[in-house]
Amino acid sequence: MTGIRLNAPAPGWAIDADVVVVGSGVAGLTAALRCAAAGAKVTVVTKARLDDGSTRWAQGGIAAALGDGDTPGQHLDDTLVAGAGLCDEDAVRLLVTEGPDAVRRLIGTGARFDTSAAGEILLTREGGHHRRRIAHAGGDATGAEISRALVAAVRASDIETVENALVLDLLTDADGHAAGVTLHVMGEGRRDGVGAVRAPAVVLATGGMGQIFSATTNPPVSTGDGVALALRAGAEVSDLEFVQFHPTVLWLGPDAEGQQPLVSEAVRGEGAHLVDADGTRFMVGRHELAELAPRDIVAKGITRRMQETGTDHMYLDGRMFGARMWAERFPTILAACRAHGIDPVTEPIPVAPAAHYASGGVRTDRHGRTTVPGLYACGEVACTGVHGANRLASNSLLEGLVFAERIAADITSRTVRPGPAVAPAPARDALLPHAARYEIQRIMTEGAGVLRSAASLDRAAAALAGLHDRAAEELARDGKTAEPCVETWEATNLCLVARVLVAAASRREETRGCHWREDFPERDDDTWRRHLVVRLGPERTLTVTPTPAADFPPVTTPSREHR
Repeated sequence: MTGIRLNAPAPGWAIDADVVVVGSGVAGLTAALRCAAAGAKVTVVTKARLDDGSTRWAQGGIAAALGDGDTPGQHLDDTLVAGAGLCDEDAVRLLVTEGPDAVRRLIGTGARFDTSAAGEILLTREGGHHRRRIAHAGGDATGAEISRALVAAVRASDIETVENALVLDLLTDADGHAAGVTLHVMGEGRRDGVGAVRAPAVVLATGGMGQIFSATTNPPVSTGDGVALALRAGAEVSDLEFVQFHPTVLWLGPDAEGQQPLVSEAVRGEGAHLVDADGTRFMVGRHELAELAPRDIVAKGITRRMQETGTDHMYLDGRMFGARMWAERFPTILAACRAHGIDPVTEPIPVAPAAHYASGGVRTDRHGRTTVPGLYACGEVACTGVHGANRLASNSLLEGLVFAERIAADITSRTVRPGPAVAPAPARDALLPHAARYEIQRIMTEGAGVLRSAASLDRAAAALAGLHDRAAEELARDGKTAEPCVETWEATNLCLVARVLVAAASRREETRGCHWREDFPERDDDTWRRHLVVRLGPERTLTVTPTPAADFPPVTTPSREHR
């Protein structure tokens, strides 16, 4: 433990469970359902409503070797290529081998995928995939359907849910084993204010951190809370420099901020072309798959073409689809475009890259265990080694499914009895004001976005340090800090996660996957085919340590079985 925690009131209420799951996307709800099915008493804590996380926004689908002629081995090969030399091959093999049956179990839970007249699952193709292996639902509403099915299953179960609750910090016993979490319920439901869920197993499934950038596809709740909690608890974080910028996000103008509409990769998978203002297909010749190259390559291709032409967006031309295909295959995207005055049936869609997915996160082993005993992580908040330096399209929902099931199996196979949670000492750390959120987003967009350099990252690091130092100085001078509330806790979490990303991006002096250094434009396997592991020290210092090789070192935690 670092001894660092968010400045918050002491818990005024508590509930007990065998497992507390923080987050309600595909990873969190799958873990909760599997644990409950094994007889565990489960509490799910989620920041908004059960269906308000990132999963519901996933358009394209879920990748698995379900089609004739496709194999897990082919899926593995495509994933390794996209990961640019940093995937954990054994973790990927687990993903692609266990993935098809995990999808079938999801269907058994109630998820309805699009099927042919003969009842076979329809499959499409996305960037980096050499076969059609993306199962989808509602045309382009896969995440919404998966969320619907899992939420319905949870509501029909004995799982307790605490909605509108921001997780604050990890509770531990005297030996450092997880013993639950503190949280703040935002004025709704049976509980209010700061409380605690006491449990010997804590599963982080809090999603991403896209809100550290001005423009993102992530919902407003994606403020890196899980990564920040894990860092304060002493857990290791890895690969956070690899933030995937989705190539085709609807461009709403140079001043657009916040969550932006996504134009799914499946649109390109069905044959739409990327073009510039003159109608030139600029991805042809840049990669053998052209518009269907891995996302980092397409995002770089769009960015380079914008630099060459002096513009701030490109176009995605899907006019060849016709009105019927747009309405039936991509109804969500069609509606979003038309809501912003663009008709993709008759005109190309303006697009530009925006922050989309964190390939790194809290470091775990193949059972979802972190370096803090009793603390697990799965989904986007975790770094399982599956994604490497760049996530392959539609592997994220599959990762959430597969590793959530593995976590549930690990938890329910153990008999762990931690001691009572140790009451934490009163927090003495400053909180950042709510307005700091927008300053962090500006700093990160300018200094650590698609294009990075030593100079831009140094400026970002100094600016982030300045935000924290000013708040700390005010606390030391006047004994005052920003009022503890959701907005200030989120801003403080964002600043911590941003500092880690910048520290790792500064250390990695190469271009690999979705980490693009203008001053080090080449991939350097001799020096940098390794991971960067980050830890937070008691004085808020960050330690960035390269692994000896591309393989992650084991995640070792003290055994607490049959205590």
